[in-house]
Amino acid sequence: MSESTTKGTDHGLVALLSLDAFLLAVLELFFLPSYLGSVQFPITAAVAAVTNPLLVAVSARVSANGPSSWAPVLVWFLTVFVLGVFGPGGDVLLPAQDWRSYLLIAAGVLPAAAMIGIVRNDPPRSR
Repeated sequence: MSESTTKGTDHGLVALLSLDAFLLAVLELFFLPSYLGSVQFPITAAVAAVTNPLLVAVSARVSANGPSSWAPVLVWFLTVFVLGVFGPGGDVLLPAQDWRSYLLIAAGVLPAAAMIGIVRNDPPRSR
């Protein structure tokens, strides 16, 4: 494959991973107030803690450009923030007084930021 075809494929895969991050953010935000019986059970925070670092790692693997590995977590954070604060129909999905809001943001961003640090310190891959 030529270098321009490889770059186009890389950008396409990063865009697909960013779309995955968007869809995960929407689902995690909508299912955040779930209950298991009478107990608050924010399982989507655990889903965010697992999926966001994976998206960053895959994005770093398919792209030779370092900053493009940040794209999935940036898309995820912006989606959670915009939908959480300016939700559908004016509803606030991330209330400031709810601990689950902070848990979702921390569980989504902190492991992904750690993965960004890990992949940035890896030696560059050879083609």
